[in-house]
Amino acid sequence: MGLRFATVEDREQVVAMITDAATRRSIQLTPAELASSPATLRREDGSSMLRPRHAEIYTSEELLGMEDRLLAFVADRGGPRAVPSAQHQNASRRPRMPRLDVEQTEAVHRILTSGRRLDLLVGPAGTGKTTTMRALLNAWVAEHGSGAVVGMAPSAVASQVLAEDLGIRCDNTAKWIYDHRHGRADFAPGQLVIVDEATLASTLALDTLTTRAAQVGAKVVLVGDPAQLQSVDAGGAFAMLSAARGEGVAQLTDVHRFTHDWEKTASLRLRDGDTAAIDQYETHGRIREGSTGEMVDAAYAAWRHDVDTGRASVLVTESADTVRQLNVRARAERIRTGLTSAGRDVVLRDDTQASAGDVIITRRNDRRLRAGPRGWVRNGDRWIVTRVRRDGGLEVSPECRRRGSVVLPSSFVAEHVDLGYAVTAYRAQGLTVDTAHVVVSPSSTRENLYVSMTRGRDANTAYVALDRPDPLHATPAHPDVTALSVLLGVLNHTGAELTAHQVTETEQNRWTSIRQLAAEYETIAAAAQRDRWTRLVRHALQDVGRLEPAETDRAIQSEAFGTLASELRRAEAYGHDVDTLLPRLVAQRSLIDADDVVAVLTARLARAAERPARLTTPDLVAGLIPAARGPLDDDVAQGLAERRSLIEARARALAEAAVADHAPWVRAVGSRPQSIRERERWLADLSIVAAYRDRYDIAGPAARHPHRVTRAGPRSPSGGSGTAAPEAIRRRKHYS
Repeated sequence: MGLRFATVEDREQVVAMITDAATRRSIQLTPAELASSPATLRREDGSSMLRPRHAEIYTSEELLGMEDRLLAFVADRGGPRAVPSAQHQNASRRPRMPRLDVEQTEAVHRILTSGRRLDLLVGPAGTGKTTTMRALLNAWVAEHGSGAVVGMAPSAVASQVLAEDLGIRCDNTAKWIYDHRHGRADFAPGQLVIVDEATLASTLALDTLTTRAAQVGAKVVLVGDPAQLQSVDAGGAFAMLSAARGEGVAQLTDVHRFTHDWEKTASLRLRDGDTAAIDQYETHGRIREGSTGEMVDAAYAAWRHDVDTGRASVLVTESADTVRQLNVRARAERIRTGLTSAGRDVVLRDDTQASAGDVIITRRNDRRLRAGPRGWVRNGDRWIVTRVRRDGGLEVSPECRRRGSVVLPSSFVAEHVDLGYAVTAYRAQGLTVDTAHVVVSPSSTRENLYVSMTRGRDANTAYVALDRPDPLHATPAHPDVTALSVLLGVLNHTGAELTAHQVTETEQNRWTSIRQLAAEYETIAAAAQRDRWTRLVRHALQDVGRLEPAETDRAIQSEAFGTLASELRRAEAYGHDVDTLLPRLVAQRSLIDADDVVAVLTARLARAAERPARLTTPDLVAGLIPAARGPLDDDVAQGLAERRSLIEARARALAEAAVADHAPWVRAVGSRPQSIRERERWLADLSIVAAYRDRYDIAGPAARHPHRVTRAGPRSPSGGSGTAAPEAIRRRKHYS
């Protein structure tokens, strides 16, 4: 707020007071620590080093209440209905509109007859949601009369598109809520309220609309796709409600948009994060790779070619700087070719210029700026500049919609107008063109990529930049990076907004998962046993191996020492006496000429301790994690014991849930035995597999045998005894 304080300490004290007041008024969604941590792994304030500082996630009681109401409305069947009729469903106010297919007809029937106060229509890009909405409108009007359908969308541009598609007056959600609060808008009993692009609507807006509709006896239908872009405010309600409805939700899956059949399948795989989609796009020549500059140039050249040949095309990139760069380039080329005037120009919002002939985008709603008898200037509208006025204003005409011209005042132009040749994914959502050219970098999300790569009917091409740094680390891009590896990362990087209810579940799963608890276990064990392993290795290398003290110190301080320490813990858990085994392995053959003493010693130890000692049962936590043995401080032993108990209890619970749910991977372990003793052994085996799947986030149907892959499995989150990812992950055509 620009406030000045006498000292830094005063400022920090005030910030702490504000933070404390905010957290007292909020609800913490992150669970408290489930197990104790040793004193050596606690900070001065008592918090555990096993959790990042300030990692807790909070929400408000009000937001949880909104989500609870929405969940209640989607289950409430006390709302109005309509009788489905093929004649009404397929009647259209526009000639030559497509008839409904079987899937669309079923979706219309479900919504009309469900009686739910809040319903959903879920459909990926290009599945014909607009056609389905028209059928809903016609059937509802036939039952409830003229004016019985209200259309809305989260943005003014989307509401205008919806109005033109449905042939009724539509408004954006924020405007309707504002008018309702001032007594100028309301719903009527029996009305159907269609909210298009509902994933972009905030939870607050959806709660306000649905609550009012329920109060007067109206019905709300949310239309969208949870895999597309989300609200910039607290959102995620559409995805939450879709998950709550499960298989009963009205859903479209048959893609109609694309010219090529293969792209229908590929787009759905892209939507689901299925990495097999990458192969399909690559096979059909839809992936380019190179430096950022090369990809920006290639995408621009392809877009320019399509536009010059009369095709509708969109140029999409996620970076605002790249959007500006491409806009400036497009304008310069248009000036050179005479499509844009080189005469008088004006400075726009981002310091670019525009003159007659340029395409611009308005970035603010202003109902005072009228464009024809019914039109007005909306945020996201695209216009063509027809004249630059002396006062800095612009005379513009709409690029493609049926509205009149308008004069944009100089103050509006300077603050709320951009060039409109390149767009971000948020601007592209809702567009349908002939071709799309998409610049992709590692910082892209799955939702951005999916939206951008589904705009074109004929072709959608990804131009993948390889020289951008990893967005999560301050390091340069890996020298061996490829378009496939970047796209694999993008598909695994979801930016979907979660509701408070979903975050609660996610946080519970995160901090109670075997992945997390195993990482904590190994971190505690590694820290507690490091001095012991250091003494043992120093004795073996110097007293038995006759290495110099300096060389021994280098070995102990090397990055590979942690792997050796983990191997020592594993050997001890397998019943081997490491105090005698390690010196014996050192004495087998001289280490003086070894390039990497620790690596050689680790390999020898792994071979020698590959099998348990005679008549010994390995001491493994949940059948996976070598238990820490030997002398341990009391608080260390307690922390490890608590985590072991939590890990094994979760593994057992996951196994029992898999059996109850008839999970496909259970069959790979064998059928359920009849005897109690054999059944218990069977459940123990299932628990090991369940623990492995939970630890390494395996969601597929196949069971992975832990004993075959523990030494070659994914790396542990703690950097402990895990090793490299399975071969299937590294192979180009087989993703795990």
